[in-house]
Amino acid sequence: MLKSFGKLFGRKRSSKKGRKGAVDTADDDNNEANDKNRHGARACRIAKSPVHEDAVVHLSAVEPGLCLSCSKDKSAALYDFENHRLVDRWTGHERELTKIQHGKTCDNIFSASRDKSVKMWKRGNPNCLQEFNGHDLVVTAIDLNHDDSWLCSGSRDNHVKLWDVNTAQCIMESSIHRNLVTDVKFVPHSHLLVQTGEDKEVRLFDTRTMQVIHSFPRKHYIQMACDVSPDGLFCVTCSNGFGGKGCEATLWDLRGRKLVHEYSDHGEAVESCIFLPAITEKQIIATTSRDTTIRLWDMNTRECLSCFPVPGSGPLTSIICYDDLSLCVSSFNQGIISLQLSPSDYSLHQTGQF
Repeated sequence: MLKSFGKLFGRKRSSKKGRKGAVDTADDDNNEANDKNRHGARACRIAKSPVHEDAVVHLSAVEPGLCLSCSKDKSAALYDFENHRLVDRWTGHERELTKIQHGKTCDNIFSASRDKSVKMWKRGNPNCLQEFNGHDLVVTAIDLNHDDSWLCSGSRDNHVKLWDVNTAQCIMESSIHRNLVTDVKFVPHSHLLVQTGEDKEVRLFDTRTMQVIHSFPRKHYIQMACDVSPDGLFCVTCSNGFGGKGCEATLWDLRGRKLVHEYSDHGEAVESCIFLPAITEKQIIATTSRDTTIRLWDMNTRECLSCFPVPGSGPLTSIICYDDLSLCVSSFNQGIISLQLSPSDYSLHQTGQF
């Protein structure tokens, strides 16, 4: 079942905009659809109004049932999609947000913005706790290391910066001509950092020196995003493209420093890619695209295991997955869609929209 909000940027909600820390209740914001989906699972819950007033551009998982999101409406939000209530909202950026990240160790929230800054927030506190300033253009990428002591940020100013989270001081940086950064990810159990950019490169940095130690063969299209497997052995990136050209995800061997597989079935640019938790017998990669579909891939055989269309959503900008195999996907036109993955046949069904 799928119910459209219409274009989020077509009509603004006037009553709640600008209220810092505004919290909505389930009674105010949600109703329950009575129809069961085709798998006979619990009913799909559709919010009366979306969490954000404009396109949702990025998500971060906190714990099963809790989804962090950021939007072009200049706000970040924490939503409980199990109990259907808004837990927290943070405002304070001067321009739209681009990325959101939850620190699993420190339990803080980090938001990047077109206002050139990264801000740090805490649940239950509407005020910014820390601000990371130093980029000259929009901040397009952020990630945290294993213990949340370092924050990495990337920007269209060609810089990748490492920050001390406690002091908000930049401790190291790298600048490469025409390296318009699209994403960064720390590699577990190593001193490596993966970075993708509009120059179509996938680079490996040594975080002890912030020097590039390897560049993979250049792709034909801009690399939009990246993710690293929990064991630190593989990286997946996804490509821009048009009319089926490009539009693929690519698996890289970080130890052997080589291209392993390409996953090609999307018809338009692939906006996001992630490794799913290793709960099923298969190793699965998930991708979302401007073609309004979500696809699940067998990492080893390249088989497309599942394709879930979201008609009218516009670009699907980000995807996250939890240990219970629930997923959330952000979109331009239909807010955030929650889904459940069935490990028996790898099918997806929608459980909510908010």
